[in-house]
Amino acid sequence: MSALPAKPKGRCIVVGAGKASAAMAAGLDAAWSDVDLSGVVVTRHGHSVPGRRIEVLEASHPVPDETSQAAALRMLRAVEDLSADDLVIALMSGGGSALMTLPASPMTLADKQAVNRALLASGATIAEMNVVRKHLSAIKGGQLALAARPARLTTLVISDIPGDDPAAIASGPTLPDPSTKADAQEIVRRHAIDLPEAARLVLEQAAETPKPGEIDADVRLLAAPSHALDAAARTARDEGLLPVILGDAIEGEARELGTVIAGIAHSVAKHAQPCPAPAVLLSGGETTVTIGRVPAGRGGRNTEFLLGLAVALTGAPDIWAIAGDSDGIDGTEDAAGALIGPHTLERAAANGLDARAFLAAHDSYTFFDRLGDLVRTGPTLTNVNDIRAVLIAAGNPGTR
Repeated sequence: MSALPAKPKGRCIVVGAGKASAAMAAGLDAAWSDVDLSGVVVTRHGHSVPGRRIEVLEASHPVPDETSQAAALRMLRAVEDLSADDLVIALMSGGGSALMTLPASPMTLADKQAVNRALLASGATIAEMNVVRKHLSAIKGGQLALAARPARLTTLVISDIPGDDPAAIASGPTLPDPSTKADAQEIVRRHAIDLPEAARLVLEQAAETPKPGEIDADVRLLAAPSHALDAAARTARDEGLLPVILGDAIEGEARELGTVIAGIAHSVAKHAQPCPAPAVLLSGGETTVTIGRVPAGRGGRNTEFLLGLAVALTGAPDIWAIAGDSDGIDGTEDAAGALIGPHTLERAAANGLDARAFLAAHDSYTFFDRLGDLVRTGPTLTNVNDIRAVLIAAGNPGTR
């Protein structure tokens, strides 16, 4: 494994959080069988793999639970009393912010759970959410790195963040934090996020997180959304399709992105712009679904994107699409995403389903579940964010 640092003279302590952390820990354990190695990582329920020398905990996502807090405390204890001969390897991937939670005093776990729910419903981007989380935590934003001194520290990351900023992945517990409390307060104001009183107190009075220059950051990127899109493009070429990668860091409202991508697909089909068909439009990143305070149905970013896309395409022939979260779970549901095709709206109407009404109710999961068009992969044990593919196969008869 070329990404690994030099082996330590002393012990190697492994800590980690995220949906890929258990698989990463298993790979490290196997690669370094000759090293005095131990530690603890936490992953989402159902995303674990058998551990050997590294203990694997399972916690709740996207809202933390008691195990999330216990995992954070265990990691802080694991890096206590180390020497300069020891090495700490941090394995960080998407989902780590919720899975490793230690509320800053005087916040409680219930306060932190309320914060996470408010953030998820606010429409804030994942990067904005993590800025707020860092400044309400006693372990994120570089604070785990401070606890590990004087040991050497290397952070291995699998990115689910648009732009691949390592300090934003799992809220950067082992990396310096370039954001400030003022940044967090501005995000809260702009998105009208209703924080518990204890959280507001922390943002006003707590000390700043460690900044660049205060922590030595040896960070190594193992996988990222761009890698997944490149692999998809190679597969498309093998199938005789022209791949067009629109970007690996696309953000914004999921349903609105559906409208934008529909416009591009129409242009390809009708005018061969920006490319001729047959082609596949590929994109990645992490959109948002702004719920606000109105009760919502079931669904995630990818199914809401697809429902918005289907409505905007209005049954256009020869256009199909698939979108899913690379970890196998779209939001909080049991599906990675879904499929649409030229006859999605027609089939929905025949089943008494009003696509626009389901979109307005943020109930995309129910819509696709009733059509039998959900994609269920189960946990993939990695996480490089969402992957969307729109196939424009002009001249070929529709089959869905």
